[in-house]
Amino acid sequence: MRSNEANWEMIRFDNTGDSNETSLVAVEMPITIHINGSEFATMVCSPSNLKELLIGFLASEGIIRSYSAIKDLAIDIDTGYAYIEIDHLPTTFHQDHSKRFIGSCCGKSRQFYFKNDVKTAKTILSKHMISAKQCFYLMHELQQSSSQFRKTGGVHNAALATTNELMVVRTDIGRHNALDKLFGHILVNNVPVHDKIIVFSGRISSEVLLKLSKMGIGILISKSAPTNLALQLAEDLKITVIGFVRGYQMNVYTHPERIVRGT
Repeated sequence: MRSNEANWEMIRFDNTGDSNETSLVAVEMPITIHINGSEFATMVCSPSNLKELLIGFLASEGIIRSYSAIKDLAIDIDTGYAYIEIDHLPTTFHQDHSKRFIGSCCGKSRQFYFKNDVKTAKTILSKHMISAKQCFYLMHELQQSSSQFRKTGGVHNAALATTNELMVVRTDIGRHNALDKLFGHILVNNVPVHDKIIVFSGRISSEVLLKLSKMGIGILISKSAPTNLALQLAEDLKITVIGFVRGYQMNVYTHPERIVRGT
């Protein structure tokens, strides 16, 4: 596995002058996915937890419903290729999907993912609840766990959590990739999600919201802002969106019935 960080020589300027220094920067790499012998997509990502990333991405796109659908998965990190064999591809696979490039910053375009959302997005019926105090604690724990962000400032973090602790933290240059890594972890390890929460460092876009729906998780906690489309989807899909969790403040945008009041 490659390192997520690399040294880069730079010149630092401040009010006393300049100096030659070495900085740690986040590493990104392209990985091209072949499914049953056909090129499917090229993703730009951090070179860690790639198996989880690929599995979560394919599930998010409706290509697989479970980990057992994958017959074989091989990653050549030196060349940047992944070769996946899947049983029973969707009948629309060759119609709806062609070669594409998926960047690390904004994820896929709306044209890319909307075709499969009707089949894969889920309305969340969980009545699992969380208190404001627990939200503050989980966000603090995510920020404390993010050593790579403190070193490089160039990555996003996402965690699968209970109301009391972070279970798994995944990091990537792309906020969508970090979520797909969690989705892959859930599928590979058959993790029950009805009582789980996602704690997130990034902006809450419509795609982020849809990924949560496809995972089957009903509470999203983020230190950043949501978009209006994300909130409209959250209302429809019954997902509780909590944004701007900073210190001891937070905004609850949708489905506040999952928030325990008075704590």
